[in-house]
Amino acid sequence: MLIHPEEHQLIIHSPAKLNLFLEILSKRSDGFHEIETLMTTIGLYDSLSFREELSDEITLTVQGVSEVTHSNGNITNIDDLPVDQNNLILRAAQLLRNHTGTAFGVQIHLWKRIPIAAGLAGGSSNAAATLIGLNRLWNLGLSLDELFQLSLQLGSDIPFFLSCSKSAICRGRGEIIEPVQLASGLDVVIAQPLTGNSTADVYRNCKPSQKSRSVNPLIERLRSGNPLLAMPYLFNALQKPAEELNPEVREMSHLFSQLPFSGHMMSGSGSSYFGLCRNRGMALSVSQQIKMRHRGFVFATRVGV
Repeated sequence: MLIHPEEHQLIIHSPAKLNLFLEILSKRSDGFHEIETLMTTIGLYDSLSFREELSDEITLTVQGVSEVTHSNGNITNIDDLPVDQNNLILRAAQLLRNHTGTAFGVQIHLWKRIPIAAGLAGGSSNAAATLIGLNRLWNLGLSLDELFQLSLQLGSDIPFFLSCSKSAICRGRGEIIEPVQLASGLDVVIAQPLTGNSTADVYRNCKPSQKSRSVNPLIERLRSGNPLLAMPYLFNALQKPAEELNPEVREMSHLFSQLPFSGHMMSGSGSSYFGLCRNRGMALSVSQQIKMRHRGFVFATRVGV
């Protein structure tokens, strides 16, 4: 999180994440899945402003990419992002008020850059930023651990963004955080198909591994700074069910396999897809090639920033 306090308002830039590894270990009795995943922030941010409101009203406005034309001819507008209690930002704000008994209001504005339904956890990152921002704006005095515990009521990816870690192994349903240090400057290219994935549907169609993999070999290779060594150890147990539900994920995999990536994979429950690059120049070059062949979101960035 990048926090910029200003007079009467607070601006927070909340990052997206990638899953470089994701194993499904078992189905839990609470309906969630036991996972082991390697998550890392990337240099792609949404921005949220929190402005003091004299009334007790909580409002959310959204601004961003105007529209994307889907392959089926439908148009998704940024206005389709819910601004009611289905939005994690508003749910996080209301949760804080319920927990503390405060009646403060706030004007929240979101500048949306992270694609929706992409497996990049933009909504979870926004929720974490809201917990941090309103705790500060409203002078609630909650500890980071209290915010962490509250976040579990909202979503499984949110604790990672509250951990202040650029990269971490996340276990349990995502709430057990073990920070790890990876080599700096690992370049990636991310592209999203023109359709998103439902996280709930992808998890519903996945099956726990019969013989689970460990994330440790991948971490050892990534620490070397040579992405070529990491290629055989990239793994996402959700990719197969995601491809079955969304053929465009399979098409993205085919596209990336034709380009000189050091390894490529879907992130989280998708539908975004990423490839590891040897250096920044290659990332920029390959991203341009993808843009000529793909109408959706394409972005070159680095992990752990």
